Amino acid sequence: MTRKEELATRLAQVQAQIVEAAEAAGRDPKSVKLLPVTKFHPASDIALLHELSVTEVAENREQEARSKAESLPDMAFHMIGQIQTKKANSVARWASCVHSVDSIRLADALSRGVGLAIERGDRSEESLPCLIQLSLDGDAARGGVAAQDVAKLADAIESAPHLHLAGLMCVPPLGWEPRDAFSQASEVHQQLANTYGRPMEFSAGMSGDMTEAIACGSTIVRVGTAILGSRPLP
Repeated sequence: MTRKEELATRLAQVQAQIVEAAEAAGRDPKSVKLLPVTKFHPASDIALLHELSVTEVAENREQEARSKAESLPDMAFHMIGQIQTKKANSVARWASCVHSVDSIRLADALSRGVGLAIERGDRSEESLPCLIQLSLDGDAARGGVAAQDVAKLADAIESAPHLHLAGLMCVPPLGWEPRDAFSQASEVHQQLANTYGRPMEFSAGMSGDMTEAIACGSTIVRVGTAILGSRPLP
């Protein structure tokens, strides 16, 4: 089996799991986007995914993502990893969406970075969609903002000249039952949608827990291992 055939088989399996989970939850399967996570995998795998009609992928590390984005201009890259404020200018050049905004300082830096990228001709889109990363347990090492601080950060993103508030992202804390985590995050997500009067993305669920996430309303599942296999050593 070629690598492309392997990816096609795995992709189809995950897509079938999404359909099954959505239908079990009484949802339209088309309401759930599959976002392959390609960190540590070569750009050649991403090129093969593009041949298989995948148009968006996710990366965790800025330098690796930037290199891949430069070599694959037809692919849209989402940033789902933590971002150091000093890397915001670089992320703003290549990211089509950021899932991991967790501070007003970072939001301001990303907005400035988008403006600078536009001035330099490095970016054509004038607004960067951003999701707030929610922390349910307050573990700063894993990133995220506490639920009580989401509203203030949302206002900062919404008012930033070059950002667009697109939704909420959640990773279950270590030791938590995924459904409990996603259920709590879903309430915060719904509050955001109600506050701004428009649909919001809910980025939740990975290879091992996407069924639970979809049951709780996830609109984006971030799947790496189930599609690309075990990650090579970085």
